[in-house]
Amino acid sequence: MAHRPARSLRVLLDPPNPPLAVRLGLQPDIEVVASLTQRPAVALVEDPASVAALLAEDPECRVLVATGSAHPGLREAVLAAGAAGLVLRDGPVEELAECLRRASTGETVVDPALAGPEGAGPDA
Repeated sequence: MAHRPARSLRVLLDPPNPPLAVRLGLQPDIEVVASLTQRPAVALVEDPASVAALLAEDPECRVLVATGSAHPGLREAVLAAGAAGLVLRDGPVEELAECLRRASTGETVVDPALAGPEGAGPDA
C-alpha cells in the first residue's frame, strides 16, 4: 500500500459520492472525509444553496461547487454565496484534484469551460 503523506488534504463530498471518493482517494495527498467534524480543508458540493450553510458551520472550509454545465449567472451566484469556485463535475479526476488543491490554498477556482465569455465583468 502506498504511504500517504503526513499532511493530507481533507475533502468533504456533499452529497456523498462513493465512486468519486475512491478516485480522489487514489491521489497521494487527498483524504476524503465523511463530515465537517473531521475538519475538511475543502468541501465539494453539488447544490449551490448549501454553500452558505457549510460556511456557517465551518468558516475555515473552502467550498467548491461542482456542476455538469454552465448556466447563466451560476458562476456569479456561487461566488457571491462565498464559494471558492465552480468546477466541472464530470471532468478528469486529476483536474478536479488540482482544483481542490488550489482552492485549499485560498485561490478562487473557476473551470475555464465555465468561465463564460463575459470574463470578470464590471461587478467583480
